[in-house]
Amino acid sequence: MRIGLHLSDLTYPDGPTTLADDLTRIVVAAEDAGFARVSVMDHVWQIAVHGSPEHDMLEAYTTLGFIAARTSRVELLSWVTAVSYRAPGLLAKLVSTLDVLSGGRAWLGVGAAWNAEEAVGLGLDFPPLAQRFEMLEETVQICRQMWDPENDGPYDGTHYHLGRTLNVPAPLHRPKILIGGGGEKKTLRLVAKFADACNVINGPELEHKLAVLRGHCETEGRDYGEIEKTAQVTLELGEGKAGVDEFLETLRGLAALGVDSIQGKLPGVWETERIERFGREIVPAAAEL
Repeated sequence: MRIGLHLSDLTYPDGPTTLADDLTRIVVAAEDAGFARVSVMDHVWQIAVHGSPEHDMLEAYTTLGFIAARTSRVELLSWVTAVSYRAPGLLAKLVSTLDVLSGGRAWLGVGAAWNAEEAVGLGLDFPPLAQRFEMLEETVQICRQMWDPENDGPYDGTHYHLGRTLNVPAPLHRPKILIGGGGEKKTLRLVAKFADACNVINGPELEHKLAVLRGHCETEGRDYGEIEKTAQVTLELGEGKAGVDEFLETLRGLAALGVDSIQGKLPGVWETERIERFGREIVPAAAEL
């Protein structure tokens, strides 16, 4: 099982003046500790589960570019991009640029968006939910087309019309696509049709959600085993060996359900010894699951 670090809280003790240095320390420590990927949120205001809207929040793709310049191995993605915040042609270009400049480490994490408050606050596009799901499907189709070096033709959809999907330079590899969310009728169907990975919350419904995904794969003629199953887990260890054993037991339970990787927030992440402890006591053991 692979472990990923999600940077959801950017309000650190010394504030914005040292945020660049703090981020550098954190992502370098994560890479050295063996974390597989680093992700950031695609929000422009902090969300309630992590703090007040006035807490520090950085734009996702600028931040990923910064992280790319300070690392060399970890995979990089937004967890997950709000589909309505950027035109899909520009989004495909952003991820392509990140992939080229990071040496082939970019993913596209994308979802239907949900935070109406921040969208209204900053005047970002936020149509009704049904339309956002239609936009999500078209966006994934456009990205896949723009990442196909043999196809720079037009795209003509319901919501998007591109005259020529030219994308030079092409990504060094076709970025993997993660579609976030556990909606059973639409989201998991789109995962089965288009995605390389899904993202579900670790909770009582996880096994059921994966069964729903398997059913969609059967309908779409897709190999369920091709899709990486990721789960959100808070990376919090209790004290001593008991805390490590408890966390590893959680991972064993997830692995038994078919989860391939976890991605999560590590409380107090600016204290990099917490990252180092994960590297010593969790990452190697998780790799054996």
